[in-house]
Amino acid sequence: MTNERAEFSLPIRVYIEDTDAGGIVFYANYLKFMERARTELMRSLGFDKPALFDGMQFVVHEVGLKYHSPAILDDEIFVTARLTKATRATFEMTQQVFRGGSVENRELLVEGRVKVACIDACSKRPKGMPKIMFETLKSQLG
Repeated sequence: MTNERAEFSLPIRVYIEDTDAGGIVFYANYLKFMERARTELMRSLGFDKPALFDGMQFVVHEVGLKYHSPAILDDEIFVTARLTKATRATFEMTQQVFRGGSVENRELLVEGRVKVACIDACSKRPKGMPKIMFETLKSQLG
């Protein structure tokens, strides 16, 4: 975790499997990188099974991305996830992908907003998340 509340930063190395024929990260792979950062943020908050909990699931409900500059083969990138909103059935995060480790030396590559919904695993209808999870997420809002 960084100094800001609920902002998590995950370092990722770009491998050949992440790139297109030109050695540039394939655009959809940024969604995979962001998913990893969200999962690790939830794990850091004490929820080690973030995709499925006793009859419920968390699914992406909305996503929006803006691409600024491409990552390339062998780059070390940093993917952040910061909670911005939480309700009983959803939470929202802003996410960014940077090249370069230090704040003064990093380049913004991609930024996005993701809304995740809690649903019943059987009916696939909205469902409130457990109270402890909701309270933990709310406590992390800046």
